[in-house]
Amino acid sequence: MFRYFPLHAPSLLSHLHHPLKSFHASSPLHWKFRDEYKLIRPELLSRITRILILGRYNALNDISFDFSDELLDSVLQNLKLNPTASLYFFKLASKQQKFRPNVTSYCKIVHILSRARMYDETRAYLSELVGLCKKDSSSFLIWNELVKVYEEFKFSPLIFDMLLKIYAEKGLIKNALNVFDNMGKYGRVPSLRSCNCLLSNLVKNGESYTALLVFEQMIRIGIVPDVFTCSIIVNAYSKEGRVERAVEFVKEMEILGFELNVVSYNCLIDGFVSLGDMEGAKRMLNLMFEKGISRNVVTYTMLIKGYCKKCEMKEAEKVVKEMEEELMVVDQYAYGVLLDGYCQVGKMDDAMRIQEDVLKMGLKVNLFVCNSLINGYCKVGKTHEAKRVLMCMGDWNIKPDSFSYNTLVDGYCRAGHMSEAFKLCDEMLRKGIEPSVVTYNTLLKGLCHAGSFNEALHLWNMMLTRGLIPDEVGCCTMLGMFFKMGDVESALGFWKSILARGFSKNRIIFNTMINGLCKIGKMDEAKEIFGKMKELGCLPDGITYRILSDGYCRIGEIEEAFKLKDKMEREAIFPTIEMYNSLISGVFKSRKLIKIGDLLSEMCTRGLAPNLITYGALITGWCDIGNLNKAFSIYFEMTEKGFAPNIIICSKVVSCLYRLGRIDEANILLQKIVGTDPLLAHMGLDSLKTDVSCLNIQKIANTLDENAITFSLPNNVVYNIAITGLCKSGKADDARRFFLALLQRGFNPDNFTYTTLIHGYSASGNVNEAFRLRDEMLKVGLKPNIVTYNALINGLCKSGNLDRARRLFNKLPLKGLARDAVTFYTLIDGYLKIGKTCEASSLLEKMKEEGVSPSLATYSALVNGLCEQEEKEKAMKLLAAQGDVKCEEDHQAS
Repeated sequence: MFRYFPLHAPSLLSHLHHPLKSFHASSPLHWKFRDEYKLIRPELLSRITRILILGRYNALNDISFDFSDELLDSVLQNLKLNPTASLYFFKLASKQQKFRPNVTSYCKIVHILSRARMYDETRAYLSELVGLCKKDSSSFLIWNELVKVYEEFKFSPLIFDMLLKIYAEKGLIKNALNVFDNMGKYGRVPSLRSCNCLLSNLVKNGESYTALLVFEQMIRIGIVPDVFTCSIIVNAYSKEGRVERAVEFVKEMEILGFELNVVSYNCLIDGFVSLGDMEGAKRMLNLMFEKGISRNVVTYTMLIKGYCKKCEMKEAEKVVKEMEEELMVVDQYAYGVLLDGYCQVGKMDDAMRIQEDVLKMGLKVNLFVCNSLINGYCKVGKTHEAKRVLMCMGDWNIKPDSFSYNTLVDGYCRAGHMSEAFKLCDEMLRKGIEPSVVTYNTLLKGLCHAGSFNEALHLWNMMLTRGLIPDEVGCCTMLGMFFKMGDVESALGFWKSILARGFSKNRIIFNTMINGLCKIGKMDEAKEIFGKMKELGCLPDGITYRILSDGYCRIGEIEEAFKLKDKMEREAIFPTIEMYNSLISGVFKSRKLIKIGDLLSEMCTRGLAPNLITYGALITGWCDIGNLNKAFSIYFEMTEKGFAPNIIICSKVVSCLYRLGRIDEANILLQKIVGTDPLLAHMGLDSLKTDVSCLNIQKIANTLDENAITFSLPNNVVYNIAITGLCKSGKADDARRFFLALLQRGFNPDNFTYTTLIHGYSASGNVNEAFRLRDEMLKVGLKPNIVTYNALINGLCKSGNLDRARRLFNKLPLKGLARDAVTFYTLIDGYLKIGKTCEASSLLEKMKEEGVSPSLATYSALVNGLCEQEEKEKAMKLLAAQGDVKCEEDHQAS
């Protein structure tokens, strides 16, 4: 703090975050405390001093003595007014094999040289001293020793300003701030040049807020800024995201008479570009024109960068054209930014066009351009083209760096070409580029994505063996791998091991661990990790609470989710739109429908507008409970707000229509969704019956016409829906042909696909084909679930094959499947249709024994069956039981 400045100011060092190390932790020069040395003979010191004063330096060779800290310090003390002799003896001491001057000796020589105005030598030795001490734990030792020597010699405090500038230039910000805070005590105000150096390096090191505090302190102690200072402060405000304040600052400085230059305005434009505010950037451009400030290549390049960040590539090209019209030389960096923009959006043809233009103009392709091309090709899956660029770099005299290789490695991993990725790593080593943690992280992700978990674990161990320190990305990848394997015990063990590696306060790792447990329904364990997180001093954030809330919503424990929401609000962490979306889905799952309106009202109060996910959750929820009128109402509200329905929403509506038996209406929507796919057009969908009288369906169909481009490439969900449509319409054979055609296109069928086809054939009476599909499922590694077997039992019952249906029913527990209400109802209904009421009644009792609650439909079927067989007494008993069930269901519904 400036105790002897006119105004007091708080210490700036407190605004930095990293603890300072002690100087004595590890000293490469093995400096020792002076009290460890024996006193030297006064005669020796006197003789050496006289020889040096007389300039008879060669005479020192006739004296036998060993250099020591005390000897050197004493000589410098005696010769403090003789800089030439002091410097000679200090240099001689520095050349000794078994001795190096200590910090005190360095501080004495720089004070001596500074007093003699030998500033170049002063700066050189001061810089050397800082270089020797910068890794030491006691960072402030130099300052303390300089102060001691200053108080002893009573020389000029100019040395403090030199030290401030050297610290700033070397990026030793904490040390620089310490000098800045304390030099006023010794009568020295920092020079403007040193202050500008400090401000500039603070901003470069991401300490813009501290730079602004330093500037305020400069003004308080009377340091007058210059244009360079103003440009730095404009940049600091912009980096802090306070661009409007930066604009105000510019106006204030101009009122005070400062003529700010293009650098200041470029900083303003860069600030607006960083915020994605291109209108603000253009406003600054116009202001420059009004003030007569010439715009340069940097100005326009930042505009190009801004438009590229917003993926507005036409606007970016317009800026280049404007530069050319103003006869401004467009350099390779400006073209590189434009090319990178095209690569980021996957428009590689345009990127190559820009590259050709660059070469035609005689400009050289640089490393940035090559890396952008590699990244762009990898993004669009053209790894062979990315490899070609890497190979061409040698022809262009450009040496690939680690980013070049890591980007292509990532491309191979994303494409599943792991062998190519490892070959590229071998090439890296041959080229002298060591694989970094980023390389290993990329390979780990690729192996986990490919399901090669053992290889991933081996690679992780190899990375540790080679001495690389894992980061949070690698740790989270490995945690995700264990959860994918379903190995919770290993995940917990691994988590404990990475905590021991120093990640005990890493929120991302905690969130990954909690998320993995929530996804597999282990909420108790997730809650325990959440508690451990707080114990270790790692505070949860909004993402942590959302993950936990989503976990409770998944298992239908909506009350726990709401408790978490209340808790986070008490901690001043407010729910995001993503959390509200999760809560909406959870409310539907738990059938607490009264809370839907409350959540939507609360969102509105907090200023959170529903997004596409919100509307999707609402439509899905209403479809799941069969309230299509509500679903349609939300759908139309969504489209009126300008949201285009996505494939998931449309597929859900179609599925719901099929489930509710509204086949014709489902068919017309299905045709609208998949009509642009040529394969679907030739597979019978165009012949589906599509008579529709419902106005809502027609309105939805019209919105799909408007958004047809969205569905130009149907995904697996849509193909499954199309198969469902054909099966529900009685076209099981068409569905089967369509399925075979899809397989040839690389379609990966899932349980839903096979179960739909099995249900279609079972319903049409072709049970043999249904069982062939079941066998096919098993061959491709898919395990039929209870829904699949319910469809098969239904087919057997419909075809009158009750004995076979019962045998299959009895085998289900042996297959590890729990029979549900549908399984029992299907077989009971089959028995009742052929008049076997005893078997049906027996199944009802078995159903109760297994803890499966009979539905009203089951009771009604049995009562009707018994009445038809004139077993009225049994029917009356069942009616009474049916009444109890109805009362219970009504109570739950209320």
